Amino acid sequence: MKNYKEIEFPISSTIEDAVNILLGYKNKEVLAYGEFNGVMLYSDTVAMDNAYKQITGKTKKEFEEIQNKWITDCKRKEEEFKKFIPELTEILIEKGKKILTKDKWGYWAEIVPIRLNDLYQGMELGCCLDIVKILNLGGSFKRAKEKLNSQSHSGMSYSLVKAMVKEFCERGEEFVKYIS
Repeated sequence: MKNYKEIEFPISSTIEDAVNILLGYKNKEVLAYGEFNGVMLYSDTVAMDNAYKQITGKTKKEFEEIQNKWITDCKRKEEEFKKFIPELTEILIEKGKKILTKDKWGYWAEIVPIRLNDLYQGMELGCCLDIVKILNLGGSFKRAKEKLNSQSHSGMSYSLVKAMVKEFCERGEEFVKYIS
């Protein structure tokens, strides 16, 4: 068995980085290997397309084409969403008026366009209104908690919705204490 030197690829390495690192060892005539996304790559047999095929099931060119299409689609969807923000702002402000108490309408109208232009594109606005509606109609904290937990939040969006419920619902502070 050949005597290979085990290497670790830096955390931020791409497939291309890993292949180039191994090719550097190959050029120095050093046998080396490393694991990239569960695939073992060896300096004496590594090739760019082969590594991409092993890791992604696609050649480098095919993989990049898919990535570029995904990026283009994301940008297109973001632009389409931005065009819809003024209309969506009005819709959400009106929905807030049906659910929130009148003293909260002004602040709600202020934050709706901000939240629509942020990371979650306003997803948290609807989530907040769903929970506030339950609480404002006298629903139980248990039911509101179940609704919150069913909304598929990340840690950050979960915290954001909790803070918004606390701000926009008269029972919000009690609710946040209940779920904490």
